[in-house]
Amino acid sequence: MTTFDNFFFHFLQYYKTKKNKKATRIATFYITFLQSSLLLLLGVFFAKFFKQMHVETMSSTKAWTLFTLTVIILYFKNWMQYGGKKLKVRGAKMLKNKKLNYNIWMLWLLPFIILALTYILFQAA
Repeated sequence: MTTFDNFFFHFLQYYKTKKNKKATRIATFYITFLQSSLLLLLGVFFAKFFKQMHVETMSSTKAWTLFTLTVIILYFKNWMQYGGKKLKVRGAKMLKNKKLNYNIWMLWLLPFIILALTYILFQAA
């Protein structure tokens, strides 16, 4: 089980009691949002690094297009990974473990903190 799996099942357990029918969608959206914010942070880091090294890799427009396509692919990957039979199998494995003790508000803040770090890195140098 990866960290993303743990976060997904924590969101699923939390929202199962609140919004039963939309719990899977909310958890999938959260995981995609978290992964795409991490991807954006890495992309900005490497863009700044390559700019300082005077390496011309791709234009800004192409980079944003690639990022958008990657986010769409991430969403569909997560939708396939955490849906249907795989969700039941992974859920059964998670039930054997103890209940996760993450604060839901801190988990929601995590992607926004990463986006703030991305903005700070983007403005630097």
